Amino acid sequence: MINARAINHLGIAVRSLADQHAFYADVLGARLEGIEEVPEQQVKVAFYTLGEGDHAVRLELLEPTAPTSPIAGFIEKRGEGLHHVAYTVADLPARLAELKAAGVRLIDEQPRNGAHHTRIAFLHPKSTGGVLTEICEDKG
Repeated sequence: MINARAINHLGIAVRSLADQHAFYADVLGARLEGIEEVPEQQVKVAFYTLGEGDHAVRLELLEPTAPTSPIAGFIEKRGEGLHHVAYTVADLPARLAELKAAGVRLIDEQPRNGAHHTRIAFLHPKSTGGVLTEICEDKG
């Protein structure tokens, strides 16, 4: 069981963070939380928040930093757009063990470092109705 506490964010693959900023900030009115590079995933990410309080939605824009990046491959194959849905969980290693025991196909059997001080793991779309699913928890 994932036992998701909330949707953490929606991941959107883009060719360029800079080229997309005006749409997210000026047209949608989203607030930029910050930009950081995640070298082990070969991406640069920008987090935006849209809305307030309990109704806030976080968007993670992902720009590939290398042609071998999984995001570069995604964009090459499918174009820019929705890449994944991420859910907040507690005790990520335990969630992964439970999912594996239940026969859910995992991309990551162990947590790895994600952006904004999180540990993350991905579930294979063949086990999640075609949606790439990320589960994440704060490192702290």
